[in-house]
Amino acid sequence: MTTISIIQPLQLKGKITFILCLLSGLLFLNAGLNKFFNYMPVPEDLPQEMIKMSTAMMQIGWLLPLVAVAEILGGILLIIPKYRALGAIILLPVILGILLTHLTVAPQGLPMAFILLIIILWVIIDNRAKYLQLIN
Repeated sequence: MTTISIIQPLQLKGKITFILCLLSGLLFLNAGLNKFFNYMPVPEDLPQEMIKMSTAMMQIGWLLPLVAVAEILGGILLIIPKYRALGAIILLPVILGILLTHLTVAPQGLPMAFILLIIILWVIIDNRAKYLQLIN
């Protein structure tokens, strides 16, 4: 096996990782900014349970800003390769909350939630050496 045949798959994996992290990072960045500036309209066909849950979350004054900051910070860090591992760890509880929300209240969002979870888990597994340094 030549050096070129080893390097090309690694370069392809790096490009795929970058594109997936860029797209999901921008998605989280957009979601976080929308929590502050409300520039995206709320869908008309939102389930009643989702409306109740969103209202309850808004009544806890600090919860949505905390999630928004985590989404913004995690999204930005996910885009920057050097800080991608930190961004994935910040976004893991956020995506788990999104997944649980869609499992219990709004199942129509499950496919996207699963895709984002897989991307975040892939980044975490890909950067496992960085995390192992913390516990060794």
